[in-house]
Amino acid sequence: MLNPNFMLIYVKDAKRSRHFYAELFDRDPVEESSYFAMFVLDSGLKFAMWSREKVLPAPTEQAGGSELVFSVDSDAALEALYSEWTGLGIAVVQQPARLDFGYSFVALDPDGQRLRVYAPAEDTIE
Repeated sequence: MLNPNFMLIYVKDAKRSRHFYAELFDRDPVEESSYFAMFVLDSGLKFAMWSREKVLPAPTEQAGGSELVFSVDSDAALEALYSEWTGLGIAVVQQPARLDFGYSFVALDPDGQRLRVYAPAEDTIE
């Protein structure tokens, strides 16, 4: 059985993205070079970025076609994270809103990768 545990995104500037995500995750990468950086998150997920010009075969898609999703425990936790991220100057493309699956907002990383934060709706929590 396959068990995905690694997410890799393509970026324009790995050093800039490394600093962005180090601040966002409040940790340093476990591996990095001038064109690559990898973080290991508390969930065990490995999250890495790779400079677009170094990827083989060369990627054809641009950012924004997928989302890195962060769940939080409550609406209050979401509001606090929203305030923190906007205070850091992170671009927000969807203000906090109540959706079918919960309370959510969407921000962008420096390359336009979508970062969704959500607090699950009460009836979706297992």
